[in-house]
Amino acid sequence: MKRVFGAQKNKEPPPTIQEATDRINKRGETVDEKIKKLDAELARYKEQIKKTRPGPAQEAVKARAMRVLKQKRMYEGQRDMMYNQTFNLDQVAFATEGIKDAQQTMSALKSANKELKGMMKTVNISDIDSMQDEMLDMMDISTEIQESLGRSYNVPDDIDEEELLGELDALEADMGAEIESDAVPSYLQPDRESDLDSELNLPAAPTGNAAAVLNRVNPLDDLGFPAVPQASLRN
Repeated sequence: MKRVFGAQKNKEPPPTIQEATDRINKRGETVDEKIKKLDAELARYKEQIKKTRPGPAQEAVKARAMRVLKQKRMYEGQRDMMYNQTFNLDQVAFATEGIKDAQQTMSALKSANKELKGMMKTVNISDIDSMQDEMLDMMDISTEIQESLGRSYNVPDDIDEEELLGELDALEADMGAEIESDAVPSYLQPDRESDLDSELNLPAAPTGNAAAVLNRVNPLDDLGFPAVPQASLRN
C-alpha cells in the first residue's frame, strides 16, 4: 500500500511569529549591506563625472551611475516592504501577548471567585449582627458594673456645692492662722544692731575736745582700759 499511495510525510510545524520576524530582519540586514555598497559606488561615479569633461566619456559614467541608482531604488523598495512586514508581525505578536495575559487574568479571577464563594459560605451576616449586639450589651453591663463599684459609701446625694466651697475657704483661713501662730516669737529672733541701740538708749561716744578732756581725766592704757594712777602703784 505504501508503494501505491506513498508514505505520509510528517508536516513541519509552522514557524512562530518570532521566527518569521528574525528571518525578515536577516534579509533586511542583507539588503542594507547591498545599499551601502551601491552608495559607495555612486559616490565614486560622482567624483568621476566632476573630473571628466562633457562628452562621450562623461555620458558613459552617467549611464553607469544611473544603473546603480536604479538598483539602489529597487533594494530600498524591498527594504521598506520588509519593514512593513516586520511591523505587522510585531502588531500580531503584541495582540497575541495581550490575549495570553487576558487568559491568565481570567483564570486568576475564576480561581479567586471560587475561593471567595467558599469563604462566604462560612460567614453569615446575621450571625455577625447578633454578635455585635451581644458585644454592645456586654460593654454596657461592664460600664454599669464599673460605675457601681466606683460609687462612694455614706455620701448624701443632696450636697450643696456652694456650701462645700464655703467650708473649703474657711479651712484655708484656719490653716493660714495656724501658720502665723507657729512663727518664731520676736524675743527669740536674733537682735539687730539698730534695734539693740534703740532699746539701750546709750549716749554717743564723745568726740573732739570732750574726748581729749576725758582722756586727761581718765587716761587709757595701750589695751584701751583705764590706766592705774601712779600714786597707787607707789603705795
